[in-house]
Amino acid sequence: MAGGAVVVNGTSDLNRIEAPITFKAYMMCAFAAFGGMLFGYDSGYISSVMGMDYVIHMLTGKDKATTPSAEFVLPAWKKSLITSILSAGTFFGALLAGDFADWIGRRTTVIFGCLVYIVGVILQTASSDLGLLVAGRLVAGFGVGYVSATIIMYMSEIAPKKIRGALVSGYQFCVTIGMLIASCVDYGTQDRTDSGSYRIPIAIQFLWGLVLGGGLLFLPESPRFFIKKGNPTKAAHVLSRLRGEPEDSAFIQDELAEIIANHEYEQSLVPSETYFASWAACFKGSIRKPSSNLRRVILGTSMQMMQQWTGINFVFYFGTTFFQQLGTIKNPFLISLITTLVNVCSTPVSFYTMEKYGRRPLMIWGALGMLICEFLVAIIGVTDGQNHKAVSAMISFICIYIFFFASTWGPGAWVVIGEIFPLPIRSRGVALSTASNWLWNCIIAVITPYMCDTDKGNLGAKVFFIWGSLCSCCFVYSYFLIPETKGLTLEQVDRMLEETNARNSSKWVPHSTFAQDMGLSDDKGNSLEHDEKATPVESV
Repeated sequence: MAGGAVVVNGTSDLNRIEAPITFKAYMMCAFAAFGGMLFGYDSGYISSVMGMDYVIHMLTGKDKATTPSAEFVLPAWKKSLITSILSAGTFFGALLAGDFADWIGRRTTVIFGCLVYIVGVILQTASSDLGLLVAGRLVAGFGVGYVSATIIMYMSEIAPKKIRGALVSGYQFCVTIGMLIASCVDYGTQDRTDSGSYRIPIAIQFLWGLVLGGGLLFLPESPRFFIKKGNPTKAAHVLSRLRGEPEDSAFIQDELAEIIANHEYEQSLVPSETYFASWAACFKGSIRKPSSNLRRVILGTSMQMMQQWTGINFVFYFGTTFFQQLGTIKNPFLISLITTLVNVCSTPVSFYTMEKYGRRPLMIWGALGMLICEFLVAIIGVTDGQNHKAVSAMISFICIYIFFFASTWGPGAWVVIGEIFPLPIRSRGVALSTASNWLWNCIIAVITPYMCDTDKGNLGAKVFFIWGSLCSCCFVYSYFLIPETKGLTLEQVDRMLEETNARNSSKWVPHSTFAQDMGLSDDKGNSLEHDEKATPVESV
């Protein structure tokens, strides 16, 4: 454990002392959150691009001057294909990322993902027909998959426990920043009558991949990756750089001892290191046992599924075309920009609340807030959907719904999946969870145009009855299954999941360390191998 422990009235307090968080360490951890820009910008730009006159003419051959406005839109199957193909690529990229992260490292996998993403952006920018545009989005999807599946794990492994939730929430914040920038760019190019209307928004993505990939070249690899590879010397060096403490300090040596002990303990449960055995280990154990790998994988994958079930990507993928269908809105591009701005301004709330109140309460209350807003939107839309004031009320409740998502489930699902997996299966567990997110992202992107477009299901505002019902499932799910991981190291989270269930997790307190159980530290939490260098610990 970081910094050892303090004995309080004869009891070991495992959370009392830890290394101070330096500004340099904070910025190193926070920079990785920039990976959210890749996903966020794509989610933000594609909705408006599909509503641009030039793009509709290019992909359908229709002339706006001679085509009725109700027919001058992309067919549902083209909107479905363009939107969902990136998620399909991201699904497979996320699955592959689990192997790459263990083979070449977390940081290197993200850099590789940025290169693949840049190739996809180049193909999309060069496109002038549906085929190359779709191919480019598929390739870019692989890159986003590598980044999204690995960056959460990387951030969770390098961040200090006190601010881990806030830092990982920064990933979701960068997602919202990407959406906002995309909406602004689309708003500025929507009226262009040349290929710049869509090529400018697409080409700007090149910058995000370059910044993230280039910046990570100067950041350290995860110390837990080096422990997994059997190199504690490099792990100690990286921890020293991250925590701003000398390698031989008690802070570094005790945290290192706990990481090593936890890894050895978990490896004793999964003795084989073969490729297929390591994947099989993800599904080992009983679904009823909180500590089993199978239960954790189900928790991670279902949580990401639930995040998509909230319906948030309906607003950001198809918001522009949905607002166009309401009829009374003069500038749907502007409304999409406003909803994106609400998303951006709401997410930083989680930086404070995630560590103040914890993950579990935020997810429960967030789901409740979202389901109320979604049912209200649906009810208003069904009863008086063509009235201008009613539409304004619908947009207001959509904005409140976005606030609840952005401050709870948006960052919360990413934070929790980065914390619940033990080191031997962490890369694959996070990869499976992220792949689940993209699988359901893809499913929703495929089916939504068929549910809502006027030439298909034509649900209109009634689609929010579906999202509200699914959010009700999220509410029940949060109460029964999501554990509280606030203020614990990743190793303590592992211990907590072994000893209690989700509903009692907030009451759990550390009582011993893996290093103590494995004989690598004394009963006060100090590393035995470096006891002579450790800071004295007083009884109080």
